[in-house]
Amino acid sequence: MSLSEEELLARNAQRNIGEELLQAIIDIKASRYGAVYQAPVSPVAAARHGASLNQAQFAALLGVSKRTLQEWEQGRRQPSGAARTLLKIAERHPEVLRELAKTVGAG
Repeated sequence: MSLSEEELLARNAQRNIGEELLQAIIDIKASRYGAVYQAPVSPVAAARHGASLNQAQFAALLGVSKRTLQEWEQGRRQPSGAARTLLKIAERHPEVLRELAKTVGAG
């Protein structure tokens, strides 16, 4: 059922938008409405987080640009060759990258 413009104007004239917004915020905070989505973390981002490094630091240690790292983390590109090996090391032994970051001044 579609309302005419006049019916919509009449209905809206009686609304308290501020109160509706406040109630919506209360409902969302109480988890009554809205969906919560958990975005999956890529293995590359997980390896970086495990090493406690930011994107610039991690990219520098891997010898790639920050943009390339972002592409990997977002799944738009895949690392190849030596980068895959370095990422496996970072994933399994994040302390190695943390230590390396300290010695080369990236951390």
